[in-house]
Amino acid sequence: MDNSVMLTQPVSARDHAEGPEDAPLTLVEYGDYQCPYCGAAYPVVKRLQKTLGKDLRFVFRNFPVTQAHPYALVAAEAAEAAALQGKFWEMHDLLYERQTHLTPDVIPVWAKKIGLDLNKFGKDIKQGGVVEKRIQEDRQSGIRSGVNGTPTFYINGKRYDGSPDYDSLLAALESLALRSV
Repeated sequence: MDNSVMLTQPVSARDHAEGPEDAPLTLVEYGDYQCPYCGAAYPVVKRLQKTLGKDLRFVFRNFPVTQAHPYALVAAEAAEAAALQGKFWEMHDLLYERQTHLTPDVIPVWAKKIGLDLNKFGKDIKQGGVVEKRIQEDRQSGIRSGVNGTPTFYINGKRYDGSPDYDSLLAALESLALRSV
């Protein structure tokens, strides 16, 4: 873990988070829905959540790398528009679970699958506003925090530069948990 690189924007109520607010461990991911490395990290994070249970709070922030991934922004917009209907995590999970099928055409199909109001969903994306602002804010906080690729993880506010595999991340999280006891 690189203790010199810190998360500049602390986790707050504005974030998309799973797990208790008072969990001793917080894992923040800056991710891109079309990034294959983020796709590989997705089941790792799910497994960590299952292993650590109420001791882990997971936060996801958008960091679409549009130069490399042409559908990354569209996917982030879909997740944020879904969030406006209380279904961020459902869309987040679907985007990663079906990442290899991601195209702009399939997004409305997925939105319908998770029960979104398609008219509102479409308007929220087209009008930008809240959706666009949210993605820009996440991206800017990532840039200020030293994110230069995806996925980038922070554990309790400190950047984690190790391998994003299960054993390495679990060891880093557990070592931090032991130090805070």
